[in-house]
Amino acid sequence: MILGRVIGTIWATRKYDAVKGYKLQFVQPINSHLKEIGDPIVAVDTIGAGPGEIIFYATSSESVIAMDVEMAPVDASIVGIVDSINSENF
Repeated sequence: MILGRVIGTIWATRKYDAVKGYKLQFVQPINSHLKEIGDPIVAVDTIGAGPGEIIFYATSSESVIAMDVEMAPVDASIVGIVDSINSENF
């Protein structure tokens, strides 16, 4: 899983049936010191995260596991909201 910050929401009037009912969020990957790494991605929000929240997300075929469907065209899904990070030892 990878840390990220939700930086925006995507509104889609039409979606593939398997992702209907899920929000699509722009996520900026970050490291344990909350510094941006890489380019933003689009992730399916399976937990109700909002803009500005620190989250963790799954990628590849594992991203579908958090959804209530067997198969979907999804590359990343938000699977948790971070309460705190202790990065003293990094």
